[in-house]
Parts: sequence; C-alpha cells; structure tokens
Amino acid sequence: MPKRVFFFDCDKTLYDYDFRKRLPALARVTGVSQYRLATLWWVGGHEAAANIGEYPTSDDYLAVFAEVTGYPLTLDEWREAREAAMTPVPGALAALERAATLGTVSLLSNNPIPFRDSFARLAPRAADVLGENDLVSAVLGAEKPEPRIYTRALSRYGVAPSDAILIDDSAANCAGAEAIGMHAFQLTKDERGVFDIAGLDAAIDAFVAATD
Repeated sequence: MPKRVFFFDCDKTLYDYDFRKRLPALARVTGVSQYRLATLWWVGGHEAAANIGEYPTSDDYLAVFAEVTGYPLTLDEWREAREAAMTPVPGALAALERAATLGTVSLLSNNPIPFRDSFARLAPRAADVLGENDLVSAVLGAEKPEPRIYTRALSRYGVAPSDAILIDDSAANCAGAEAIGMHAFQLTKDERGVFDIAGLDAAIDAFVAATD
C-alpha cells in the first residue's frame, strides 16, 4: 500500500478550463446552437447525471446526447470540443511530476466517462505520469465535495485520510476533503491569471513532512 497519496483535480488545476470555449466548439461541431445545447444538455441535468455515473460508458453518454440534442456526436467530436477548452498549467504539471517521486499520484476529477476514456489525448503530459490512476466522479458514483467520493477514492489505495492530500481549485472541494480528515490545498490564480505554484510546492513539502 502507498505511504501517501496526492489527489490532483484536472480542470483549473492541472489544466486551465474555459467552458466559454467548449460550448462554441461543440456548437460548431454539431450545428446545434449554444443556447440549445446549454439548455437541453447542461441545464437539463444530463452532464450532472453523467458526472455521477448514470451513463456508465462513452457509448451510453453519446446515445443519450443524440437523443436529447438530435445530433449523433462521436467520441472524437466530443474530445475536439473538450480539448478546445483546456490549456496546460505548466507549473502544476511540474508539481504533479515532483509529487510522483514522493508518493502515489492520482487524478480525482468531477467528470463523465468520456473524459476518462479521452484523458490520454486531452491531457497527455498528466496521463503519462498518472497511468491508470485516473479516477473520475463517474467511476466513483459521487461528485466532490460529497464525502463518498473521498472515502471511495481513499479505499482504492488503502490509505487513511491523514495520508492523502487533495489539490483542487475549489474551496468547497478542499473543505470536503478536510472534513473527512484529508489534507487539502486550494490552487488559486490571481487577477492576471497566474496560478499560485509557489503555494502548491510549499503545500506538497508540508504534506510530505507531515506524513514522514
């Protein structure tokens, strides 16, 4: 069993994410208006359902998407639109690589199965480090900050909460992790869009010191 586990979020942590780029890209691919896509799919609750595993395979997700929107989206098209919204955060990726030398690293991201199936293409540098440790909420059946997602993730690695840290952009997600006894660090960015990598590096060092 690992001595310590570093759980990294993906969106706005390892990779910056902008839904305002994803929705137009998806509209271009499908020919369905942004308003209709947002209303039918996101406001309609389908992405939220997918995030907790109600559509257990990519084929299931795409079948429901076609039924709801009228467009038979392919997985490659889904990836194309998702990729348009993602930008690597070099400092955070370097921190992930460093953490991998200090313990076990794992993804812990609120996302549906197509994201997990596409992770190596969407986030190649992170995927190279994480390997099969690509946990998403759809696999665990709950979203952050619900306690169940943390306890289920911890059980995958057989570690106590005190031997794990969550690195996430969301204050609520970090508070949820801390509520069950995990360490947590909220990765923020300033008004210029610069991420607090120095703070992240310090949090990694403090966690390692606390678990030695």
